[in-house]
Amino acid sequence: MTDTNLTSDVSAQPPQALHSAPMLCWFTASAALTVPQATAPVAFSLVALSILGDARLGAAMVLAMTLAQVVGAIPITRMGRGKPIASFLRILVLLRSAALAGIVLGLYAGAPFAALVTLAALAGLVNGATYGYLRALLNTLTSASRMPRALGIAATLNEVTFVLGPVLASGLGAVSPALAVAAMAVLGSLPALVISGDASMPAAPETHTTGRLVTPEILLWLTCAGAGGATIAAIEIGAVALALQFSFDPTMAILFTVPLCVASVLGGIWISIRNRASSPRAVVVQLALFSLGIGMTALSGALVPTILGAVLAGLMLAPLGTHYALVLDALAQPHRRAELFALLRTANAGGVIVTSAFLTLLPLNMALAAVAACMLVTTGVVALRTVRRGAA
Repeated sequence: MTDTNLTSDVSAQPPQALHSAPMLCWFTASAALTVPQATAPVAFSLVALSILGDARLGAAMVLAMTLAQVVGAIPITRMGRGKPIASFLRILVLLRSAALAGIVLGLYAGAPFAALVTLAALAGLVNGATYGYLRALLNTLTSASRMPRALGIAATLNEVTFVLGPVLASGLGAVSPALAVAAMAVLGSLPALVISGDASMPAAPETHTTGRLVTPEILLWLTCAGAGGATIAAIEIGAVALALQFSFDPTMAILFTVPLCVASVLGGIWISIRNRASSPRAVVVQLALFSLGIGMTALSGALVPTILGAVLAGLMLAPLGTHYALVLDALAQPHRRAELFALLRTANAGGVIVTSAFLTLLPLNMALAAVAACMLVTTGVVALRTVRRGAA
């Protein structure tokens, strides 16, 4: 059973201090890696509006990018076996930027919308693998004792990216949708420029695969990550509908998204300061509070409890995300670590897809309640497992 003494295999190289140049480069790469995902909803909506006159059709490009990530996560990650981690990561990042640059060129050339959707899918195809290799790279840079703090800082920067990304896309998109997508391509390519050179970076071992990648224990935590992704997506995607439900203008969706993001940043800061993995019982409490947060948002019917629910869910996001990463780090076979981290990011994307389907097919409150039920069931399974392990 994994506990507060979670450990993982790290490189034999001397661990880098969190303020060292290699670690600062890694943090920069981690924050920049998610720029395309953070800016895509706004940027692609503006692209669809400029071509088809309907911003809602931008969701087709976002969906194509997300589905492609799910499809490509494991196959593309496996292609990197036996290759230097940093070198292969650069290739993936540059391929994604090339696909995004293709969208920019397509806009200027008057390409059909279907071609732009295809390019968005090509950009998304490597998203899972890029995260997997970037996260595996962290194991070569820092020690297990510093890992919670490093992951907390990364989670905080990730939330800042998701707060500022839509603002940047809106500002540039007001000038030109192509400019917004160009910014996605340029900023999203930063990891290829700042990752440390290959001289000191170990190659991902090319070994024969033995055993299953996903064990029941790993599946449990991937399911938790997927349920968490669904929960956060329910608030973010449903924010406009929530604003309308309370008789506000659609722009007042920020009443729900901003508190969620601020709380997520605070949760990441707390993890960074604490620099400790959560105990099994603490994880159950965090999951319960996470479930309570989405439950309040789904069922309260009043503005203040709905906002407080979003805050509660946001506060738990970074602690739980850090725990999932640490647990999977400890459970992963060293030569398949990048694959497992790619699956972790893909599980989160799967949660977003499920939530999108719920919000499309069901009334708002029913969709939110369905997500809350999924989170509650997941919490119950983890709680039961913890009780059984404690009694053993």
